[in-house]
Amino acid sequence: MLGLDRITFDLSIMGGQACIRGIRIPVSLLVNLVANGKPIEEILEEYPDLEAEDIRQSLLYAAWLTQERVYPFKIA
Repeated sequence: MLGLDRITFDLSIMGGQACIRGIRIPVSLLVNLVANGKPIEEILEEYPDLEAEDIRQSLLYAAWLTQERVYPFKIA
């Protein structure tokens, strides 16, 4: 999917929500930190298992999820 090889889903990890590389760091956490102004350098310091590419792919995944799609349908 979109070349997002670092975004993983596993029911045994965080209830199956999107995580980074199969570790217990959800994509939603990273997106929330960035959205609230946390500098990427600080995130990487606080979560030493992360790499900058993990954050980039988290943001790309979030952007993909929010794509606006319009599906026309016919009313009978």
